Order: sequence, then C-alpha cells, then structure tokens
Amino acid sequence: MRFRRTVTDLPPGTLVAGVDEAGRGPLAGPVVVAAVILDPQRVIRGLDDSKALTEERRNVLEPRIRERALAYSVVVVEADEIDRINIFQATMLGMRRALAALATVPQLALIDGNRLPRQLPCPARAVIGGDASEPAISA
Repeated sequence: MRFRRTVTDLPPGTLVAGVDEAGRGPLAGPVVVAAVILDPQRVIRGLDDSKALTEERRNVLEPRIRERALAYSVVVVEADEIDRINIFQATMLGMRRALAALATVPQLALIDGNRLPRQLPCPARAVIGGDASEPAISA
C-alpha cells in the first residue's frame, strides 16, 4: 500500500508518535494500545492497517517495528478496569499511558480516530483512518 500521508506540514525530523488500539470490538477482554515513533532513516515497508494484513505478515512486521523504531510502548487496559470506567474511557486511558511510557517524548502524537485523550504529554492530532494513512499509526 502507498500511504497518503495526512500530515504534511511538519518540519523534517519532527518526532511523531503513532497511536492505535486493538480490542475495542470484543465483548470481553483487554484493550491493547501501542505508541510508536518510527525512525525516518529506517523505513519499514509493508505497514498497513492491521486488519488488512494477514497474520503471517503481522508476525513478520512486529520484530522489524521493534528493532527499527526510535521508541515504542505497548500497554494493556484489563477487563476489570474497562468494566469500571467503560471501553471508551479505557481506550483514552490506554493512549495516555502508551504515550507516557515512550522512552522518547514525541513532538506530536497522531492518534487513530476522531477523538483525542485529555492530558497527553505532547500535542496531538486525531486522524480518521490513520491506521491506513499514517505509517507510525499502522506500526
């Protein structure tokens, strides 16, 4: 897939974190949120919306992302916490935690979807369909 970058107004070298979640659809279980800052010098080919990739392709990409990213974090919000605060709030909480857990503070976070969590450690933009248009979110 060729990405249609939605963020084109950033200076070169801007540290951008992509943020996305998995697990909002199931009726039970945790929600998992990842934040990734890609290294522009170490391009990872084949990134796309995870739903558009085969399991085999996701398994190939995962170690590449971990190896080549400038920073990444993966957080889990467990079902009991989701039950206490609801799935939407749990997703927003997971996004805050994932960004806060990065070893490097990004200059901007691109968050898949149409809503932004409050109290993020950096400026952020919501990107509808970002997992198919922004490599950092896809990662």
